Amino acid sequence: MEHNPERLHSEASFAALCGVSPIEHSSGRERCWRLNRGGDRQANSALHRIVHARIELLISAARSRRSSAPRLVLARSVPR
Repeated sequence: MEHNPERLHSEASFAALCGVSPIEHSSGRERCWRLNRGGDRQANSALHRIVHARIELLISAARSRRSSAPRLVLARSVPR
């Protein structure tokens, strides 16, 4: 695969590359979304590792402050 960083001009293009961009699959009046199944598996794996590392850092920082914040709230604070 050719390395071309200029093609990643926005967060949306990066999400499409990783295969995590939302795709609408609606029927009738109901609007539903699913994740894009395509994309680069290596980029998806790297994004997965980054997110989990950031969650663990947030959790360890919260524990060091003796905070009783639940894990779910910390997972939502990770920028998307």
